[in-house]
Amino acid sequence: MNAAVLVKRICAAFALLSLLVMSACAAPAAQESAAETPLPQKIEPKGKVYYSYFDTISYVYDYAGDSAERFDERSAEVSHILSDYHRFFDIYHEYSGVNNLCTLNKAAGGEALELDERLIDFLLYAKEMYTLTNGEMNVMLGAVLRPWHDCREAASNDPLSAVIPDGETLRQAARHTGIELLEIDAEKRTARIADPEASIDVGALGKGYATERAAEFLESDGAYGYVLNIGGNIRCIGTRPDGSGWVTAIRDPFDDESYCRSIRISDTSCVTSGIYERYFTVDGQRYHHIIDKDTLYPAAHFASLTVVTHDSALADALSTALFCMSIPEGEALARRVGGVELLWILPDGEMHATPGFDDMTAEPTPS
Repeated sequence: MNAAVLVKRICAAFALLSLLVMSACAAPAAQESAAETPLPQKIEPKGKVYYSYFDTISYVYDYAGDSAERFDERSAEVSHILSDYHRFFDIYHEYSGVNNLCTLNKAAGGEALELDERLIDFLLYAKEMYTLTNGEMNVMLGAVLRPWHDCREAASNDPLSAVIPDGETLRQAARHTGIELLEIDAEKRTARIADPEASIDVGALGKGYATERAAEFLESDGAYGYVLNIGGNIRCIGTRPDGSGWVTAIRDPFDDESYCRSIRISDTSCVTSGIYERYFTVDGQRYHHIIDKDTLYPAAHFASLTVVTHDSALADALSTALFCMSIPEGEALARRVGGVELLWILPDGEMHATPGFDDMTAEPTPS
């Protein structure tokens, strides 16, 4: 990640943190009799920040008033979970004693590799998401994503010489993206990529999946009133101490410094995909990182898309898949899945939301 992008993400994360903190410290609802029912004591939130996972910034917040020692224990375990999945999902680096996705890609076309059970579970889930989204969320799109990644990195180093991938290169790469090329033997805990030209890339799913595993730990440990912000993937565990939710903001995809909507959420996740993350510019045109499997170019339907649903892994998968679908197709998928609320922002700035998303609107919208 280059320095400018890192600074932008830090600023955006702290802006979001301020919203969450202001929400947490907002005055509680009026009591029938202040003399008979004392107002609850205001609890100052605690926070931890980590910079080592998924090429982004991660936060753990406690709004429920855990002791410092208890919060340290819980946040340390969250950090450990994120660290494990960061190593499993890394497609650029290998780690001693671990067969990860980088190892799996390097072995493409060869023998099956034994993998950690947690990584096998993830790969099985990735196949489920492929089926659920009719192939729009495909972790085997690596052969197509790699040329785009390489051009984006080159543009970061030398913007004046930026180019986009050659069309024929993309078409040839697309021949090596079938989900059937990922062969998994759950019993033996092995996996294999059958085509030596194919590769796996889990950027559309990995971070949300790891976030949900961390949330599962907190829930199983009895935590309540926690918020995870893993690179902008928001996952709330429970509610604020007064039973209400937190206010979080939806970034304006056309203005780095402002937000276009704010919503109140609790015990759920909120994930946004947009044209403003991981992009480069060629001849005045922006090319973002969400690639449409049908065109092999950045999806052009929307400027951003926000998903609110309980499971952060599902939210992550849908935020990418629905970005490549029309609104009617996205609405149909959301109804089929159930418990999913959506906000689409179109390239002209028009917004379209599911009724349940509108019901979560919090005022005023921050700017």
